[in-house]
Amino acid sequence: MVVIFAFLCDFDIFLSKFALDKNHRMLITHSIIPGTLVLIFGLIFNWIALIVSGLSYLIHVLIDTFDWGTNLFYFPKKQVGLKLLISKEEIQNLERYLSNYKRPESFFDKKYYGCKVCMIIEVGIFILMMISFVFFALDYFPFVLIYFLFLAFHLYRHFIIKKIEDKN
Repeated sequence: MVVIFAFLCDFDIFLSKFALDKNHRMLITHSIIPGTLVLIFGLIFNWIALIVSGLSYLIHVLIDTFDWGTNLFYFPKKQVGLKLLISKEEIQNLERYLSNYKRPESFFDKKYYGCKVCMIIEVGIFILMMISFVFFALDYFPFVLIYFLFLAFHLYRHFIIKKIEDKN
């Protein structure tokens, strides 16, 4: 359950066409609202799995504020965060940058997967997750397979987009 909630907000990618600027991170699913609600329900019902699931959802959304930003509070309809992977010039002229690609999301994928720091952080989080499972939840280790399914979905999408861009 915790693993599912950690990835759940990224399935809003299928709803991008309904988002402001077709950016899935502008949907309510990429705000702190869903994770906070899950956390509150977990506290009300004293259900530790729901509490940790809400926290994993919130951590995902907060981590997303570092790379591109996210609509953290939803109602202001404003993307907030450090936006470490995009410059102010790229933000101001985003349409021009996106027009250089067959699929606009290719711009973001190239920036993200081309960033060594992001890849080191991803690998570091994965290692911490595996260590945590071994020390704190070894009985539930088979559920790590769910993580690999979500990772496969994410990487499959990346390689499809890359293949489209590589075609001449």
